[in-house]
Amino acid sequence: MRGMKEHDTALATRIVHHDYIPPGNFAAPQPGVFKASTVIFPNVAAMRSREWKDKSGYTYGLHGTPTTFILEERLCTLEGGLQCLLVPSGLAAIANVALALLQPGDEVLIPDNAYGPNKDLANGELRRFGIRHVFYDALDPADLAARITPATKLVWLEAAGSVTLEFPDLCEQVRICRARGVTIALDNTWGAGLAFAPFDLLGDGTLGVDISAHALTKYPSGGGDVLMGSVITRDAGLHMKLKLTHMRLGLGVGGNDAEAVLRALPSIGLRYRAHDEAARQLARWMQQQPAVAQVLHPALEDSPGHVHWKALCGSAQGGQGAAAGLFSVVFDARHSQQQIDAFCDGLRLFKLGYSWGGPMSLVVPYELASMRKQSTQHLRPGTLVRFSIGLEAVNDLRQDLHQAMERAFVV
Repeated sequence: MRGMKEHDTALATRIVHHDYIPPGNFAAPQPGVFKASTVIFPNVAAMRSREWKDKSGYTYGLHGTPTTFILEERLCTLEGGLQCLLVPSGLAAIANVALALLQPGDEVLIPDNAYGPNKDLANGELRRFGIRHVFYDALDPADLAARITPATKLVWLEAAGSVTLEFPDLCEQVRICRARGVTIALDNTWGAGLAFAPFDLLGDGTLGVDISAHALTKYPSGGGDVLMGSVITRDAGLHMKLKLTHMRLGLGVGGNDAEAVLRALPSIGLRYRAHDEAARQLARWMQQQPAVAQVLHPALEDSPGHVHWKALCGSAQGGQGAAAGLFSVVFDARHSQQQIDAFCDGLRLFKLGYSWGGPMSLVVPYELASMRKQSTQHLRPGTLVRFSIGLEAVNDLRQDLHQAMERAFVV
């Protein structure tokens, strides 16, 4: 305690203001976990001179710690970006983008098959703020082009689409937006930075999105126990717009959550591939089942947008292509909702729960009529159920599906 003798202070004070600093030459596979709201400055000059905007120093916990700075840089490496903001969830990443870039009188375009809460945000808070939203057909680039107006300031892309997993012509969508001078934001949670490079779609540095929003809740954390999101960019000016809104909204993440994602990141490639391989095996098996009218998975040749998935993602993973461990099944319309619910309830290994990317396989039945405004003619009549494939043995998952179908769809 500078300027004070030990015997002049009480034990409680000496514990709080302990002088010991451990040596700095420590290295380990995982970075240290720094948890802070308050950051201590050595003097007033340092307090006045430090700049929170450029990561040149530390000012307050919301603006970053060594732990979050490291995570941000590693996520930039994963997705090919230059700047990263961490937020409390994937939806918070979407909201950060919208609130930073849109103002009354502006318009945002969202694919009709986008992540539902993105659409809800547009229909709720954004509409109350005087921001118009328009849904477009993700499988028809001409529809996107026709809906862009002078008021359009932001276009959301999503590959693959939420729940129904259509894969759009992402490159053509980006070309259209580039030609109109519209900012492009991609929900890249499905691709995870592994299926394709969002900022370099052609591999030659000529085409990419402006913003990649990512629900780190899914594959980057991998355990089903962390809520976090990221907003990644390459343009410094755009990043600063997003960062100032990030600051004014008070968005931040906890040190322990950042640590959990940092621990999981080294294995993300291995896990993504394992989820992918298992999902494809089960999706192909489900195609052969008499109760099934359609299986939706971008790697299946008859799945909507397969040709676009193959063009963009087909060279990954040694030419096998890359895809998230998700697929959806449309059960034949002859089966009632009661039978579908009984099938889902009858699964033993698949658990009923939202999200994906964790070790446990999940299942969710959906009512598409309440989720889509535009035509779904590319989908067969019936009831849709989405499967998130975990890390269990494929044979065990197959047997679980088989026993549940035998019980629910008795002829």
